[in-house]
Amino acid sequence: MAHHGGQSLELAAAPELDDDGHAPRTGNLWTCFAHIITGVIGCGVLALSWSVAQLGWVGGTVAMVCFAFVTYISAFLLSHCYRSPDLEKRQRNYNYMDAVRTHLGEKRTWLCGLLQYLNLYGTCIAYTITTATCLRAIKRANCYHNEGHDAPCGAHGEHFYMLLFGAAQLVLSFIPNFHSMAWLSVVAAIMSFTYSTIGLGLGLAKTIENGTIKGSIAGVPMSTPAQKVWRVAQAIGDIAFAYPYTLVLLEIQDTLKSPPPESETMQKGNVIAVLATTFFYLGVGCFGYAAFGNAAPGNLLTGFGFYEPYWLIDFANACIVLHLLGGYQMFSQQIFTFADRCSAAMFPDSAFVNRFYAVRVPGVAASYQLNLQRVCFRTAYVASTTGLALLFPYFNEVLGVLGALIFWPLVIYLPVEMYCVQRGITPWTRGWLALQAFSAVCFVVGTFALVGSVEGVVRKRLG
Repeated sequence: MAHHGGQSLELAAAPELDDDGHAPRTGNLWTCFAHIITGVIGCGVLALSWSVAQLGWVGGTVAMVCFAFVTYISAFLLSHCYRSPDLEKRQRNYNYMDAVRTHLGEKRTWLCGLLQYLNLYGTCIAYTITTATCLRAIKRANCYHNEGHDAPCGAHGEHFYMLLFGAAQLVLSFIPNFHSMAWLSVVAAIMSFTYSTIGLGLGLAKTIENGTIKGSIAGVPMSTPAQKVWRVAQAIGDIAFAYPYTLVLLEIQDTLKSPPPESETMQKGNVIAVLATTFFYLGVGCFGYAAFGNAAPGNLLTGFGFYEPYWLIDFANACIVLHLLGGYQMFSQQIFTFADRCSAAMFPDSAFVNRFYAVRVPGVAASYQLNLQRVCFRTAYVASTTGLALLFPYFNEVLGVLGALIFWPLVIYLPVEMYCVQRGITPWTRGWLALQAFSAVCFVVGTFALVGSVEGVVRKRLG
């Protein structure tokens, strides 16, 4: 009786599961669009006015449209790699590394993993720098409001705020299952959209207040042609950081219900999201440049030339800080999970790695499970990101390095190679040559941006 009952329960539960035995997917076109916007619009948007200022009106606009096109092509290629090329199995690739492993083998999966984790780590450094500049901007805006516009309010150091952010992240790093808190993603998405919209609105208001559109065709003049070339390279790196969402595309695609085929919904979502993002980015970048001209600040919300409404600037910067507090953890938890897994596999008998100690926390009913390996690794991780941010507190240059570093390998090269395997495109055919030409052009652009951004960091550090 029990046996038959169990079987009927099993049959009843079967429709609830997806084709791979996992929970059913319920995502549609609009949830896809929302996820992409959440993944794309982040602190990179704040550097766009500065990037347009370096490139000038024509160059800045063309660069953003070109990166939008490249991002769309990359997303189109990658969306086809969600299902495995083996027609009999047709298994799904739940994330970017799964897709690389399925299509290109283990060696390139290691390359992909290395660059992915390096990018996550670098983004945490960038978030530490950004938070410090935002906290300093809040203090400065309040100072100007209280003491007048001629007060010496610009002299507040950023080091204290970086250490404060590092201390907060150290505490947050030990909250168990932090990555599973769905509200964190929602809050981060609302915050990023809020501060980006405020930046757009303030840029527009300032342009109207000026009564003129500032800026020039050639952008910020530099004393030598070489300096101009380096600045242009940095600006391209910053735009490269702001656009692509390749690293999260397959995770987003894995939320979409089928039928229709996931790739079909994803491609529609890509078109809408890239158009919306480009419109928004052009607005933020161009209105910021129109408002400030060649004096456009590196971070739109922290270098304002106006002081009122000070509360709105405070609110926008507070939104950034809240977004980055959560964003740092969303990126770091992936590295923490990877480190925990590797340590457990390498040292299965080590008490240091595998033993948990129950620690009573005052005011909390359940005891905290303390693990020494986690304490050491996470403390060292947060300390290293904070230390590097203190050493290289250069917002635009660091974003440029991060954007350029992953642009060709993760956004172009691997999606192109995987698409060729998925579609069975043979070498030297017309399609293969077109894809390789696309990859080669992007390699040149990415290398140029990387060299220029590294030069910027070195020059700032030595200067």
